[in-house]
Amino acid sequence: MLESIGGRPLDRRTFLMLGAAGAGALMLRAPPAGAAERVRTSARIVIAGAGAAGLATASRLAERLDGAKITLIDARKEHYYQPGFTLVGAGVKPASYVVSTTAEYVPGGVELIEERVAEFDPEGKRVVTESGRAVAYDYLVVATGLKLDYEAIPGMDVARIGRNGLGSIYHSPAAASATWGALQEFADKGGVGVFCRPATEMKCAGAPLKYTFITDDHLRRRGNRGKAELIYNANNKVLFSVPIVHEKVRMLFRDRGIKTHYDRVLQAIDPGRRIATFRSPEGTVEQPYDFINVIPPMRAPDAVRNSALRWQEGPWAAEGWMDVEKGNLRHKRFPEVFGVGDIAGVPKGKTAASVKWQVPVAVDHLVADIAGRKSDAVYNGYTSCPLITRLGRAMLVEFDYENNLVPSFPGVVAPLEELWVSWVMKTMALKPTYVSMLRGRA
Repeated sequence: MLESIGGRPLDRRTFLMLGAAGAGALMLRAPPAGAAERVRTSARIVIAGAGAAGLATASRLAERLDGAKITLIDARKEHYYQPGFTLVGAGVKPASYVVSTTAEYVPGGVELIEERVAEFDPEGKRVVTESGRAVAYDYLVVATGLKLDYEAIPGMDVARIGRNGLGSIYHSPAAASATWGALQEFADKGGVGVFCRPATEMKCAGAPLKYTFITDDHLRRRGNRGKAELIYNANNKVLFSVPIVHEKVRMLFRDRGIKTHYDRVLQAIDPGRRIATFRSPEGTVEQPYDFINVIPPMRAPDAVRNSALRWQEGPWAAEGWMDVEKGNLRHKRFPEVFGVGDIAGVPKGKTAASVKWQVPVAVDHLVADIAGRKSDAVYNGYTSCPLITRLGRAMLVEFDYENNLVPSFPGVVAPLEELWVSWVMKTMALKPTYVSMLRGRA
């Protein structure tokens, strides 16, 4: 019997399409040439961080190398499927849907040190853990992810997420679930809903837009849209970095009565009074709310920000992102060091889909170094955003460094159309693909 979604059965054509999507969505391009070769080596390789990028790197290196000492360092025992946080906050999935364990994805032969990296010493080719343990390396892959800097918002108290209209889906599975509870209260009563994004680089920059659309849809389903005012505050002059996608979202917001303010950045919040303070070109603006989804500033973890690995100047210096070449993720000053995932200081790429394309490129260059050859693998900035526009509909937006749309299913899935199949990819097909990526099979 074919499965159904929301009571709608999957016909055979769609079921087959989704089977292909589950096997290939976000990973249609072939891996770099030579991916099947195994190279004999005694190299010491340290991977700092065991999130999506770190685990995917460990799996691929374990498959490609014979005899290497691969060490994965991270204190996290739980693994979070972060692309699912929005679905938890929307009431589509339970919090348990996004939680597993780090250990179950660590490949055989890879040592896991369950500590946090406290210091990077690229000159000495070593990392130091919080307990003071020094781990030397010949090659280093930094996959630490990023830091959610809630402390940078005066008045923000993560313990209050889910109460008094305060939401924030990014913090944790529990916070995403609590945000869903706050959204339900708002959808039942109406009022003023406020949405925003930070002025920093951020993971999944489409998530604030998704949650605005989701809130609008829940209000409509409960017959309370006329009782609510929804306000989206963009940190700059666009809603999305890709111009054609910005224009599409702008029109959807207009058609659905979602008010937009540009160049407004959250500066402080008073959860007790339910007032958010924004910086704007006109000065400080106080915005009362009944519900707000707070997206905190995002920066590199302190260990990277305080190291020689960070950008020294330019747009990514202040937030501490790693200074890597955008095409191969290799550090510009320390050639034996690579940065993958959210920590990489590149123009695009803070999504799980980007990890899928970054990791094979970085691994191929690292293995080529060991084998004494050159790699021609290039990361073109591929990023994917399954942009939910209402429950049961999404746009599968895929693009590169040059803001070109690069659809994986041309002629089948139009990137700027609100489609049910794109929604099904987001809610059903992408997690199996993600897990395959962690295991180095995608």
